[in-house]
Amino acid sequence: MEDRERLNQLVSQLNMYQEQADILNQQIETVKANIADFTIAQETLESIKDKKDAETLVPIGAGSFIITEIKNTDEVIVGLGAGAAVKKKIADAEESIQAQKKDLEDVSNKITEQLNKITEFIVTKTPEAEALIQKLEGTGNQIQ
Repeated sequence: MEDRERLNQLVSQLNMYQEQADILNQQIETVKANIADFTIAQETLESIKDKKDAETLVPIGAGSFIITEIKNTDEVIVGLGAGAAVKKKIADAEESIQAQKKDLEDVSNKITEQLNKITEFIVTKTPEAEALIQKLEGTGNQIQ
Protein backbone atom coordinates (compact mmCIF):
# COMPACT_ATOMS: atom_id res chain seq x y z
CA MET A 1 0.00 0.00 0.00
CA GLU A 2 1.28 3.41 -0.91
CA ASP A 3 2.20 5.75 1.95
CA ARG A 4 -0.42 8.32 0.99
CA GLU A 5 -3.15 5.67 0.90
CA ARG A 6 -2.03 4.28 4.25
CA LEU A 7 -2.05 7.78 5.73
CA ASN A 8 -5.56 8.47 4.43
CA GLN A 9 -6.72 5.16 5.88
CA LEU A 10 -5.12 5.90 9.27
CA VAL A 11 -6.54 9.42 9.43
CA SER A 12 -9.98 8.09 8.60
CA GLN A 13 -9.73 5.44 11.31
CA LEU A 14 -8.40 7.91 13.87
CA ASN A 15 -11.24 10.34 13.12
CA MET A 16 -13.83 7.57 13.44
CA TYR A 17 -12.38 6.36 16.74
CA GLN A 18 -12.16 9.93 18.06
CA GLU A 19 -15.86 10.45 17.30
CA GLN A 20 -16.67 7.20 19.11
CA ALA A 21 -14.56 8.31 22.08
CA ASP A 22 -16.44 11.61 22.23
CA ILE A 23 -19.79 9.77 22.22
CA LEU A 24 -18.61 7.39 24.95
CA ASN A 25 -17.41 10.33 27.06
CA GLN A 26 -20.87 11.90 26.77
CA GLN A 27 -22.48 8.61 27.78
CA ILE A 28 -20.20 8.31 30.79
CA GLU A 29 -21.13 11.82 31.91
CA THR A 30 -24.84 11.01 31.58
CA VAL A 31 -24.45 7.79 33.55
CA LYS A 32 -22.42 9.59 36.24
CA ALA A 33 -25.19 12.20 36.57
CA ASN A 34 -27.75 9.43 37.02
CA ILE A 35 -25.56 7.70 39.61
CA ALA A 36 -25.32 11.01 41.48
CA ASP A 37 -29.14 11.25 41.45
CA PHE A 38 -29.39 7.77 42.96
CA THR A 39 -26.81 8.69 45.59
CA ILE A 40 -28.85 11.76 46.55
CA ALA A 41 -31.99 9.61 46.76
CA GLN A 42 -30.16 7.12 49.00
CA GLU A 43 -28.91 9.88 51.29
CA THR A 44 -32.35 11.47 51.47
CA LEU A 45 -34.05 8.18 52.34
CA GLU A 46 -31.42 7.50 54.99
CA SER A 47 -31.93 10.95 56.53
CA ILE A 48 -35.72 10.63 56.82
CA LYS A 49 -35.92 6.96 57.79
CA ASP A 50 -37.60 6.40 61.17
CA LYS A 51 -38.10 10.11 61.76
CA LYS A 52 -41.44 11.68 62.56
CA ASP A 53 -42.27 15.16 61.28
CA ALA A 54 -39.08 15.39 59.24
CA GLU A 55 -38.50 18.58 57.26
CA THR A 56 -37.08 18.76 53.77
CA LEU A 57 -36.48 21.17 50.94
CA VAL A 58 -38.61 20.74 47.84
CA PRO A 59 -37.28 22.26 44.62
CA ILE A 60 -39.73 24.62 42.92
CA GLY A 61 -37.48 25.63 40.02
CA ALA A 62 -34.88 28.28 39.25
CA GLY A 63 -32.70 27.06 42.13
CA SER A 64 -35.45 27.87 44.65
CA PHE A 65 -36.89 25.61 47.35
CA ILE A 66 -39.68 25.52 49.89
CA ILE A 67 -39.34 24.00 53.32
CA THR A 68 -41.96 21.35 53.93
CA GLU A 69 -42.78 18.75 56.53
CA ILE A 70 -42.87 15.08 55.51
CA LYS A 71 -46.03 13.47 56.89
CA ASN A 72 -45.22 9.87 55.91
CA THR A 73 -41.66 8.65 56.42
CA ASP A 74 -42.60 5.00 56.09
CA GLU A 75 -43.25 4.92 52.34
CA VAL A 76 -41.92 6.56 49.22
CA ILE A 77 -42.85 6.60 45.53
CA VAL A 78 -40.05 5.04 43.45
CA GLY A 79 -39.71 5.56 39.72
CA LEU A 80 -39.47 2.38 37.66
CA GLY A 81 -38.70 4.06 34.35
CA ALA A 82 -40.84 4.97 31.34
CA GLY A 83 -42.95 7.24 33.56
CA ALA A 84 -44.08 4.40 35.83
CA ALA A 85 -43.75 4.59 39.62
CA VAL A 86 -44.74 2.46 42.59
CA LYS A 87 -45.20 3.05 46.32
CA LYS A 88 -42.66 1.16 48.44
CA LYS A 89 -41.61 0.91 52.04
CA ILE A 90 -38.41 2.88 52.72
CA ALA A 91 -36.29 -0.28 53.11
CA ASP A 92 -37.60 -1.70 49.83
CA ALA A 93 -37.03 1.63 48.09
CA GLU A 94 -33.45 1.71 49.38
CA GLU A 95 -32.90 -1.79 48.00
CA SER A 96 -34.39 -0.87 44.64
CA ILE A 97 -32.36 2.32 44.36
CA GLN A 98 -29.16 0.47 45.34
CA ALA A 99 -29.81 -2.16 42.64
CA GLN A 100 -30.45 0.49 39.99
CA LYS A 101 -27.34 2.38 41.04
CA LYS A 102 -25.26 -0.81 40.83
CA ASP A 103 -26.59 -1.47 37.32
CA LEU A 104 -25.56 2.03 36.27
CA GLU A 105 -22.11 1.56 37.80
CA ASP A 106 -21.73 -1.65 35.78
CA VAL A 107 -22.76 0.21 32.61
CA SER A 108 -20.26 2.96 33.42
CA ASN A 109 -17.49 0.39 33.84
CA LYS A 110 -18.30 -1.25 30.49
CA ILE A 111 -18.35 2.10 28.70
CA THR A 112 -15.04 3.01 30.35
CA GLU A 113 -13.52 -0.27 29.14
CA GLN A 114 -14.65 0.51 25.58
CA LEU A 115 -13.26 4.02 25.86
CA ASN A 116 -9.91 2.67 27.11
CA LYS A 117 -9.65 0.32 24.11
CA ILE A 118 -10.41 3.16 21.70
CA THR A 119 -7.94 5.46 23.45
CA GLU A 120 -5.28 2.76 23.26
CA PHE A 121 -5.85 2.43 19.50
CA ILE A 122 -5.61 6.20 19.03
CA VAL A 123 -2.43 6.43 21.11
CA THR A 124 -0.90 3.52 19.20
CA LYS A 125 -1.78 4.69 15.69
CA THR A 126 -1.19 8.45 16.01
CA PRO A 127 2.63 8.17 15.92
CA GLU A 128 2.35 6.00 12.81
CA ALA A 129 0.23 8.65 11.10
CA GLU A 130 2.63 11.40 12.19
CA ALA A 131 5.59 9.42 10.82
CA LEU A 132 3.83 9.00 7.47
CA ILE A 133 3.08 12.72 7.35
CA GLN A 134 6.73 13.56 7.97
CA LYS A 135 7.84 11.01 5.39
CA LEU A 136 5.47 12.39 2.76
CA GLU A 137 6.43 15.98 3.54
CA GLY A 138 10.08 15.02 3.33
CA THR A 139 9.67 13.46 -0.11
CA GLY A 140 7.69 16.41 -1.40
CA ASN A 141 4.48 14.42 -1.94
CA GLN A 142 1.28 16.32 -1.35
CA ILE A 143 -0.89 15.07 1.45
CA GLN A 144 -4.55 14.86 0.50
